[in-house]
Amino acid sequence: MAITLLEYIKVILQKVSFDAKLFEKELKKAIRMLLPEEVTTLQSWCYEQFGGVYRRILRRCFSSVRLNRFKSALG
Repeated sequence: MAITLLEYIKVILQKVSFDAKLFEKELKKAIRMLLPEEVTTLQSWCYEQFGGVYRRILRRCFSSVRLNRFKSALG
């Protein structure tokens, strides 16, 4: 059975979650690679899994996604 990119990214994030810098690096890379609807799914999952530990990183990474989408919608 083939694994989706989103599922693969979840595995990677779980494996690197021991290190904040590595976690943030991999999360940023994942956000660039995924489709917008997959990013929304990843965001929910990340807050559920890592919200207690990496809330600041999650806010920083996912807020830039919202800003970029807003900028691209404007023109």
